[in-house]
Amino acid sequence: MGTKPGPRTELTIYDIGATTFYASQADQRFSYCMYVPEAYRQDGDKTYALAVAMHDTERKAEAYRDRFADFAEANDCIVLAPLFPCGIVEPGEQNNYKLLEFHGIRFDLVLLAMIDEIAGRYRLHAERFLLYGFSGGGHFAHRFLMVHPERLLGVSIGAPGVVTLLDETRDWWVGVRDLKARFGKPLNLEAMRRVAVHMVIGADDTETWEITIDPGDRWWMEDANIAGANRLDRMRSLKESYERHGIAVRQDVVKGAGHEAAPMVPPVKAFFADVLKRHRAAAR
Repeated sequence: MGTKPGPRTELTIYDIGATTFYASQADQRFSYCMYVPEAYRQDGDKTYALAVAMHDTERKAEAYRDRFADFAEANDCIVLAPLFPCGIVEPGEQNNYKLLEFHGIRFDLVLLAMIDEIAGRYRLHAERFLLYGFSGGGHFAHRFLMVHPERLLGVSIGAPGVVTLLDETRDWWVGVRDLKARFGKPLNLEAMRRVAVHMVIGADDTETWEITIDPGDRWWMEDANIAGANRLDRMRSLKESYERHGIAVRQDVVKGAGHEAAPMVPPVKAFFADVLKRHRAAAR
């Protein structure tokens, strides 16, 4: 899946600041909105960084976009917020994008097609970008890193309920033994080590009701709960798995926060700003 960028068209007032939602031209079941800095049209030839903010299970994509508007203005960055609706193929189904593939739909490739599309309209550094996701978005973000590390400058993984470890003795989604068979690409640890990795979670994120996987559950596999009982345990297991493979991880544990999206945003912004600062300094 993918779409070649077309010629840039003239932008309207709906294409600057907090934009409307656009249907993806590669697959119109999916859509996206953006935040484009207000100075974009006055900046001439300036090319902007790209940050993707992936929604959680509630799918309030515009809320994720809006939380990063000030970051976009301060850091010459365009924010893309995809919307992957519930009920694709199966009515009422809520988890479709979290394992990257669902009924033959490759949600990782849907995102890359969206990026190709907006790169045809805006001046973007789109080859490598920033990616953040919380909860369900954290599912997507850490698995996207495993399949497409070469596309990322940095990734911030926010409190996923279920994690995939870098375990080549177990199949997807518990491990990565069959990654190439599933996604057509082998695990590329060298490329993963070149990505700045951040993990963020609330210090009180201890509920287990939504994330314990029992026999008979759709996601059930042997060792489905091997990473731990709650999100803190599972984030710890993911971090240790990365670090055993030489992948450096910066972590923030937010005091006083449970499984809440908004308190995670300030450390993510600080991380993204540091990544862009280092990247731009290296490019000079």
